[in-house]
Parts: sequence; structure tokens; C-alpha cells
Amino acid sequence: MLKHWPEEITKLSHKLAGEGLREVIDSFIQQHRLPSEFYREIEAYYLPLALWLAERHRVGQTLIVGISGGQGTGKSTLSDFICRILTKQGLNSCTFSLDDIYLTCSQRRQLSQEVHPLLYTRGVPGTHDVQLGIETLDALRNAGEQSQIPLPRFDKSKDDRVPRSGWPVHKGRVDFIFLEGWCLGAKASETPQQPINSLERIEDATGLWRNFINQQLEGPYIELFKRVDTMVMLCAPGMESIFVWRKLQEQKLRERTGKGMQAFELDRFIEHYERITRNLLSDMPNWADCVLYLRENHCIREIRLATGGE
Repeated sequence: MLKHWPEEITKLSHKLAGEGLREVIDSFIQQHRLPSEFYREIEAYYLPLALWLAERHRVGQTLIVGISGGQGTGKSTLSDFICRILTKQGLNSCTFSLDDIYLTCSQRRQLSQEVHPLLYTRGVPGTHDVQLGIETLDALRNAGEQSQIPLPRFDKSKDDRVPRSGWPVHKGRVDFIFLEGWCLGAKASETPQQPINSLERIEDATGLWRNFINQQLEGPYIELFKRVDTMVMLCAPGMESIFVWRKLQEQKLRERTGKGMQAFELDRFIEHYERITRNLLSDMPNWADCVLYLRENHCIREIRLATGGE
């Protein structure tokens, strides 16, 4: 286990941040409306990670990188930055999220009627089209120069999948695929599964919903997750931070659009994900290839890199 970047990565990061990639970094900070101080975060963690991943790539192969982390940890921001840097390095990359392969509204409605009402709410394992994710990853991994691969998209404002005609298309071969998701790499809970919050206690008293999620993680999701070659985790300080960060996201959404969940609605919504998030926080740091440990203020405090023997 290493708690620092390899020396050559650190040196190259300092050099590129001050010279060749300065314009790219400035543009990224501006487009994401990040504070100017974030430049130090990029130089110390984001850029070294991009360079570290580039070193793991082999010519002629496609590397699937998983980016896992609880809600509000910054998965999409990190993925976007790395893709920009890899592009400057002459590498082709694409990204999509587990959020993009949610079951359609009608599929989840049927699932809620046949299995459990809580499955109508998108998010937990069992509410994704796993086969669609597998087929998309496999198609991208096998893409050639003339390939045109549709990338699934989900419209959260409509709570439904975008029609296939509206999906973006990735053209050509792919060096890197970034698959991000809050439950990416999650493992089934140990039994017995006692309720851990009011949602489970009141709305899933028999444990049917929890057991269904476990069955999904033990079955079809394994086939999806095992396609990831390198796992990166954004590790929150704890579940309490996830609640705070997710509420901040909702507040910004209300300020921007005038729409959003009320506090009690958001608490119930987050409780859908609490069990798996807690399991990930305790389990994934033990085996992920790269763990970025976050502070309560969202800044990265340290890293952990797995060595070849782990």
C-alpha cells in the first residue's frame, strides 16, 4: 500500500500543471465554477491520478476505470477532468454513469407491483438495466476505428430513460472507459439484515426489499462490476457527510430551478441508499486500486494506492 504518488508522477504533474496543461486546467475550473484554490487540489490529486491511469494503459487495449463514491462526492467532476487530460495525451476516452442505465419508469412501476413498492424509486441495485450496461461496455471495449456506439442516457427531470434516438454516439476506438456510480462495486450485505433507518423499519418491515437488493448484488451486478479493470474510490468521511453534501446539491437545484425535494422528502430519499453506502465505506477502501479520502469540506486529505501484491 502506498500513501503517496510515485515520485515520477508527482514531478510530471508539477511540470504539466505549470506549463503544458495550464490552459486546460483553467478552463476546467471556470466551466465547473470551482474556486481558484481548487488549482492546488488538481495539481496534488486530480492530475497525478490522470497520469497514473495513463501509465496503466496498454497500447491497443481498452482500460475500464470504475469511479465509485457516495452521492455528492464529485465523481462526475473527477471523470470529466481525467477525460480532458487523457485527450491532451492523445488517448480516446468516454464516460457514462450507472445513472444512465436505470430501468424506465414503466419497468420500475411493474417491478414495484411485482416485487416491492420501494423499487419504483430509482437508485438501488435492481433498478438498473444491467444487461444494457454490460452490452455497452463490451461494445466500447471491442470498438474499432469505424465503430459508432450509442451511449445510454437517463433524464432525471422526467424520471425516465432518454429515447435511443437521443443517445450520444461514441465514434471510433476507445482507450479508456470511465464508468461511475454511487453503488459501483458494492457487495451484498451480510445476513441477518436488521433495519438501520426508518425507511427500512417502516416500509420494509419484512426485509423483502433488502433481500431483493442482496440477490441482485450476488447475481447480475457481479457480471457488470467485474468488467472494471481499475477501481477508484472517492471515500467520504462518513454517512453524515453524504447527507450534508446531498442536501447541498438539492439546495443548489432549488436555487437554480425553483424545484427540489423538501427536507423530509430528501431524508427519506437518501435512506434508500444508506445501507449500501455504509457497506461501501467500510469495505471498498480495503481493495480499491486507488482511494481518495475526502474531508468534511470535500477536499482530498490523502490517497491510498494498492501495490501489485494487494
